[in-house]
Parts: sequence; C-alpha cells; structure tokens
Amino acid sequence: MQAIVYHCYGSPDVLELQEIPKPTPAEGQVLIRVHAASVNPYDWHFLRGTPSFIRLFIGMRRPKFPRLGADVAGVVEAVGAKVAPFKPGDAVFGAAKGSFAEYACAAASQLAVKPQEISFEQAACLPIAGITALQGVRDKGKVQTGQTVLINGAAGGVGTFAVQIAKSLGARVTGVCSTRNVELLRSIGADEVIDYTREDFARSAQHYDLLFDLVGNRSLADYLRAVQPRGTYISCGGGGPDRSTMDLLARLLQNAVRSRFVSQKMPGLLAKINREDLAILADLVQRGTVIPVVDRTYSLREIAEAVRHVESGHVRGKVVIAVA
Repeated sequence: MQAIVYHCYGSPDVLELQEIPKPTPAEGQVLIRVHAASVNPYDWHFLRGTPSFIRLFIGMRRPKFPRLGADVAGVVEAVGAKVAPFKPGDAVFGAAKGSFAEYACAAASQLAVKPQEISFEQAACLPIAGITALQGVRDKGKVQTGQTVLINGAAGGVGTFAVQIAKSLGARVTGVCSTRNVELLRSIGADEVIDYTREDFARSAQHYDLLFDLVGNRSLADYLRAVQPRGTYISCGGGGPDRSTMDLLARLLQNAVRSRFVSQKMPGLLAKINREDLAILADLVQRGTVIPVVDRTYSLREIAEAVRHVESGHVRGKVVIAVA
C-alpha cells in the first residue's frame, strides 16, 4: 500500500510517499481502507518532534512510528479478535494512527459508524477537532442555556466546531477572528464577531461565562479580565512550529500558579476520543446543527503542502486529505 512516512524529525519536506506492507489488525483493532483523513496541529507536533519533551515518548532521535495522521474515515477491511461492533464493509470514522495512507489500523473503541448522510470528507473532519470542541464546551466549560461564550481563534478547526456546539447548547456566542473570517463566523451562527485587528476583547466591558482560548497569543491576565468572576477559562493549543518548549512550559506553569489565586475556574483539557462522543458529533452533523467547515482538500501526494498550510495558522476550518 501507499503511505506517508518520515524517518527523521523536521519540516514537511521530510515526508515521503512510499510503498509499505499493509498492516494487520491486532486484538481489539480494525483495518480501515482509508477514504479521507484530515490534518491537525497534532500532526506537525509529531512531525517536528516539538515541544522537545514529547520525544521522550515518540523517540529521542527519530520517530519510533514513522507514519503520520490521526483523523480517519473509511471502510472496514478486516477485524481483529474481540471487535464485536464492526464487520468488514462498515463505513466508520474516528482515530487511526498513521491515517495518511491507503490503509490504517484503529482501536475499535475510537471508532463510530459513519451515517450514510455524512460524506467521508465531513466525517474525517470530526475526530480530534470536533471532540476537543465538544469536551471543551460541554464537559469542561459546562455551558448552559443563556450563558455567554467567547471563542478566541473561532475560525480554525476546533473553533468552528466550538461556535456551533456552544450555540446548540443554547449559549450566546462571540467569536474572535481576523477580518477575512468575520462573515464565515456569522454564517455558522456566531451571535457576535470581534475582528481582532480592530477591537480588543480584553479591553471591552463585556465579561463571559466561558472563554475558550485556541490561540494562546495573550497574557493570562488579559484573558481573565474578560471572564466573569465565577466563570471559566480554558486554554487549548495555540502557537506555531516556532514556539519554544520553554515558552510553552512557562505558560503552563504560570497558569497553574495563577489558578490558585483567582476566582475563575481554569480546568485542563486533554481530548479523549471515544465512540459515544463521535456518535454525538455525527448526529449533530446529520441533523445540520453542526456543519464541518472545509478550507481545502489535498491528495495524499500533496501532504507536505497540506501540513504547511496548517502550520501557517491561517486555516479556515479543516484541511482534508482525500485518499480514496
């Protein structure tokens, strides 16, 4: 089969399309014939081995697993032992290690059935970005009807899902973005849009029940200034490939220390892919409550260009890889 591989850390230039053996599903896994995948910042962290401390887990000098990709949508080709919910021929989506390939293996617990009404491209947008938005807004933010939510970085992959999910929970949503994305956010349901080139949300008199930060471009004091005294601030991601490990660790330490002395809640967020939440996202898309925003679609051969586009930090919604 054809797959994207990389044998050293670096820029997208180190990615290669190679012929490699088709994998075999282990116990609890299924083999998927990949129809579509999507690119996340998660991918370039693995590609570049940054922040550097993650190399303790993925390989110090070179990647232990030389395949890239996580989001996947496709058709079950074969199943390992103890995979009761799925059989060959089922259309599924979820998370599969090394999904930038014609075939990939995935844990059955991280897959859900793809509804017929949803395309493979739409389904491939959902796993990492959709689950992060859902668990951030619903579980960590505990958004209720009538509350106010501000999403900083609302035009990106997680942001476009977060806007729509918060709206579905009855919140009044404000999105922060650049000028070119103002109309996009309005089109997906944002009640108010702040163009950060013209207005500073941290200097406004408005305070929010939840501030969901997906950019990490302001000080913690700025963020908390915009949050209600008993509100919630969630930081998730932010920064590009040039962001240093020390900068990231300093920010995490600052947040941990500051959280002890403020009235606002500052829960951590580490999204966990699971079948139940994947099914919830698919249902929201099926009903038209959530619409995946696709910026561009690339072929498997164009993966380096696709990753570069995501690294630029200017993606509107999701970048999709059409495999089959």
